[in-house]
Amino acid sequence: MYRLEGKVALITGGVTGIGESTAKLFSKHGAKVVIADVQDQLGHSVIKEIGPENSTYIHCDVTNEDDVRDAVDKAVSTYGKLDIMYNNAGIVDYGKLPINDNEKKVFDRVMAVNVTGVFLGMKHAARVMIPARSGAIISTASVAGHLGGSASHAYTCSKHAVVGLSKNLAIELGQYGIRVNCVSPFVVATDLAKKFLKSDQEVVEKMTQDMGNLKGATLKADDVANAALFLASDEAKYVSGQNLFIDGGFTVFNSAMQVFKRN
Repeated sequence: MYRLEGKVALITGGVTGIGESTAKLFSKHGAKVVIADVQDQLGHSVIKEIGPENSTYIHCDVTNEDDVRDAVDKAVSTYGKLDIMYNNAGIVDYGKLPINDNEKKVFDRVMAVNVTGVFLGMKHAARVMIPARSGAIISTASVAGHLGGSASHAYTCSKHAVVGLSKNLAIELGQYGIRVNCVSPFVVATDLAKKFLKSDQEVVEKMTQDMGNLKGATLKADDVANAALFLASDEAKYVSGQNLFIDGGFTVFNSAMQVFKRN
């Protein structure tokens, strides 16, 4: 069954990790996909894998409003409409965690990509979805958007903001039949995470298994893509303003409470 048959999706940060997995999955389910990123060589490589008849690439720095506007317009001019906007582009800061050691320029950069980039994606998606009176806007948040102490100040702040933006916009755009949601994954062993943790795939996955609550399963980029697929599809036609956690129960678990612990 093709769950996105006839739909058009724009995915920012779509050439690696969660974005790449989502682009391929959306296409597999019948969507025409526009991938927006700053990594042009990788972008064209992903398009070749998906197939140029079903996808297109555009260079897009999400902190630049002209780039975001052009990406949305590219989707509409190429495929005639925009049904799904997935604001996935994001960065982490590699600086020191203590606030006294934080640099303003690093904080500003994380906020520019992770918050302003999402805001601009939402703004320009709404511009073309409101006249159509339909659409789905999804953004990548994080467990760090719900909990303190799981990431740096800048990243934690930015992901809290993504959740807040999603809730606020869901209220505004509901009158036009547009749904707005976000997904909050636990740690996925993407290139971004591996670089941040200075570890390889196996080590990152082992780390998340040790820290996570749900045993016997490891979170993959494809798992987040499947969550985005649900939110983008008509199966979620009455789901809006929600933050879908893909975390194996991590955010509802207090490690100090071990009443269910068994040897």
